[in-house]
Amino acid sequence: MKPRLLTAAALLSVLALTGCSASGLSEASFTGAEPLPAQDIAESSDVVDAGAARAVDSDGAEKMIVTGYLTLTVERPAEVATDVAMIVEAAGGRVDARTEHAPDGEDKGSAELTVRIPSDELTRTLESIKELGEVERVEQGKQNVTAEVRDLESRIKALSASVDRLIALMADADSTADLISIESALSERQANLESLESQKRSLDDRVDLATFTIQLGTEADAPVDEPDTFLSGLAAGWDAFVGFFSFLLVAFGVLLPWLALVGVLLLLIVVFVRRRPKTAPADAVQGV
Repeated sequence: MKPRLLTAAALLSVLALTGCSASGLSEASFTGAEPLPAQDIAESSDVVDAGAARAVDSDGAEKMIVTGYLTLTVERPAEVATDVAMIVEAAGGRVDARTEHAPDGEDKGSAELTVRIPSDELTRTLESIKELGEVERVEQGKQNVTAEVRDLESRIKALSASVDRLIALMADADSTADLISIESALSERQANLESLESQKRSLDDRVDLATFTIQLGTEADAPVDEPDTFLSGLAAGWDAFVGFFSFLLVAFGVLLPWLALVGVLLLLIVVFVRRRPKTAPADAVQGV
């Protein structure tokens, strides 16, 4: 009996050890082979930070946002605004905003357009627009956003990989608690991914299309050029001299009818006073 009892005890011990090992391996296969959502989130954050630190433009091209302002003096702003829109659209751009003030009497109106022009067609398009009138003011600025673009690309790539990993985890989840935890992390990750993709599309649009504000006005709205040389000062002085006497002539022309009326009234008064009969002094009448 003793040999049989010893054999049975040894067999039970082996089975117990085998069960513990299998349980450990089963747990390790879930927690070790695929990370839980919390660990997955931490690892993805590390990937994102590392990707942001290595944000380098692989093709060497810089990403620039170009903005500018252009003022033109034209004869008919409303008509020229239509020509500007046609030039921009022909270059592959678009008009984001357009404001026009209708002519009123001597005022020929004005117009303002906010246009988006493809960056590779910017120079040619602006030259075509400048030919429509006299250039009064040109401003252009650039902002380098290469690091921002590459940072977004790295974050989007990391989040996309994390979403795929969480989807795979969801398929292998063994319990309801794990499934709920994974779904929560997946929803948060997908929302962040959509937000980053929206930011990337907006940034790409600003890089691909330069933004310019084009102001169209008439000679009456044109800025006055300040003299900066002797000749320009002499010309400005002569224009002021001629303008002063021109103003006097205009003022005289306005006042001339009134002066003529006043002159006629004065003449009538003088004639009336001279034709009035003279009366003798009172002392002379009493003496008589």
